[in-house]
Amino acid sequence: MIPRTLLKEFQRILGRENVFHEKTDLLTYSYDAAVLEPVLPGLVLRPTTCEALSSAIRLCNENNLSMTVRGAGTNLSGGTVPAEDGVVLLTNALNRIIEINEEDMYGVVEPGVVTARFAGAVEAKGLFYPPDPGSQAVSTLGGNVAENAGGLRGLKYGVTLDYVMGLQFFDVNGELVKTGSRTVKCATGYNLTGLMVGSEGTLGVIGEIILKLIPLPQHRRSMMAIFDEVSRASEAVSGIIAQRIIPATLEFMDNFTIRTVEDYSHVGLPIDAAALLLIEMDGYPAQVEEDAEKVESLCQQMGATDIRVAKDAKERDNIWEARRMALSALAKLKPTVVLEDATVPRSKIPEMVQALQKISREFDLTIGTFGHAGDGNLHPTILTDRRNREEWKRVEAAIKAIFDKALALGGTLSGEHGIGLAKSRFLEKETGRNTVLYSRRIKKALDPKNILNPGKVIGG
Repeated sequence: MIPRTLLKEFQRILGRENVFHEKTDLLTYSYDAAVLEPVLPGLVLRPTTCEALSSAIRLCNENNLSMTVRGAGTNLSGGTVPAEDGVVLLTNALNRIIEINEEDMYGVVEPGVVTARFAGAVEAKGLFYPPDPGSQAVSTLGGNVAENAGGLRGLKYGVTLDYVMGLQFFDVNGELVKTGSRTVKCATGYNLTGLMVGSEGTLGVIGEIILKLIPLPQHRRSMMAIFDEVSRASEAVSGIIAQRIIPATLEFMDNFTIRTVEDYSHVGLPIDAAALLLIEMDGYPAQVEEDAEKVESLCQQMGATDIRVAKDAKERDNIWEARRMALSALAKLKPTVVLEDATVPRSKIPEMVQALQKISREFDLTIGTFGHAGDGNLHPTILTDRRNREEWKRVEAAIKAIFDKALALGGTLSGEHGIGLAKSRFLEKETGRNTVLYSRRIKKALDPKNILNPGKVIGG
């Protein structure tokens, strides 16, 4: 229960309209997109300026109130599930695009800016912000930084970390910390930018972000390679990379996902295909055409039964819109959808795909698989009903089996969704005990009271 005097102080600082304490409001912020039990916060705060954000953080710390920062709540690992009776700090009112610098190619934004809105504003000026998480239409850049979000273009262009030049963030006392700069090179002090990216709100609260931009690609070519065997499609992924060809995107969809997406979107996907690869090349026109021809030839050699090249921008957009609809389409089939993102070295994709098929059979579960196959990041999606306790036990066992296989292949627990609450108990399996303890010592030094998103990533 938040003391009445403290509630009034928050209302004074933020405005009554930006302090939510009624149960109906609190329920809205008790969960995110992960399959976890909701937790009711004690208060939700919506600062509209960085000064108000700083004051809110300071008050929370002084009164031992746990803080969970939330953007759009699209998190898939429980990173924005609040602490019981704690405070949720909303950043969606901190949504200014402060600057797009065309000469030096960077942008400065507040954390609540929606990813797609920023990407569109940048593209209107002939520049390019490559990170494109599947939730980009609603996800915010602060959340992208906190989770080190990836996306379809990660194969060629990398993830959010690769575009964060600098940050302004608030420590647990509400004091402003600056890291990085607007320059291409910056070797000043500790790399606090790298420490904050992917820290999931456990070490500080982001107030401003400097993002690197690059020139907009001059030319694009998109294609769909259709396979009658899953193994051939997965082997084609490894084959393309082995030829030192790096597409902008190289996406995989199995038959179950193809059928589900086509039923949902009606864009003309080949529902009889065992699997398909969605591929896009971009860059200089001559290089794009040359690489596209090589990819087409390679896919044919690897057993593709057909290759469809997008004739125009509309057809290209339809292909990628269908891919982005995969999760939404699958989510309509069952009450509970568990979307994982275990990632393996790219050469291990065929073995991981085979393992997912085996796990599906072994635990008698429906698993649709799609994802960023070009960078080894698959999204096995388990369709279930959590109310069925016997089936849910099999789901939990299957998740463990997926992680175990990914780690055995030299992979990682998460390529882009983060660890949050959902995967924290598995972290030691990948990193070792000493790494977890080292991380906890950093957390203890920066957040002695453990009020910044407690329990996430490293547990405790």
